[in-house]
Amino acid sequence: MADALPAAVTSRLDAGLATLGLDPALSAPLRAYLALIVQWNRAYNLTAVRDPEQMVTLHLLDSLAIVPFVPAGARLVDIGSGAGLPGIPLALALPSLEVTLVETVGKKARFLREAVRLLDLAPRVRVLECRGEQVEEPAAHDCLVARALGTLAMLLATGGHLLRPGGRLLAMKGQVPHEEIAALPAGWRLHGVVPLAVPGLDAGRHLVIVERAQDSGLEPGLVA
Repeated sequence: MADALPAAVTSRLDAGLATLGLDPALSAPLRAYLALIVQWNRAYNLTAVRDPEQMVTLHLLDSLAIVPFVPAGARLVDIGSGAGLPGIPLALALPSLEVTLVETVGKKARFLREAVRLLDLAPRVRVLECRGEQVEEPAAHDCLVARALGTLAMLLATGGHLLRPGGRLLAMKGQVPHEEIAALPAGWRLHGVVPLAVPGLDAGRHLVIVERAQDSGLEPGLVA
């Protein structure tokens, strides 16, 4: 299936992986994953981006830009995963990573299960078809990731209970969300804001890292 993609996809992806300092062997599984998105997108509308070359930059390389901030061997939960972004690219890039993809939309969850199967990612990667608030695994994860899913407070209300004390929300944003940072709920602290350099993308991207306090005592779906 990856061979059906335009040749320019491979060139852009390989150049992006080199710029990010990632293993060039990632190109083949990432292209297989991208080909699945393109195929399913025709009927399932997984993403508004239709051009495979743009998907390389806006989806794959954008997701992989946060690899340096994901600890080796971590348990990571991706809420509102959609087409598996950033969870699946991160799982492909970090073989020791355990990933839970949480998606409420049935057709997207079906795609995720098929992608996990075809990319041979099970059991290290699993799919839960539910809302983040409904995941009953309190304090079981090291990292919570999300792309364009809402404000920091909304993300913490949805999935903050899934993080262990000291665990971190890795929120992928465009510009620095100063008002959202100022409105962080009790039990959470800003660890840092890091500019992200996504190969081929001129728009500003930032990673906002928020850490759960050691004694926050949060319940599912609640922020103080």
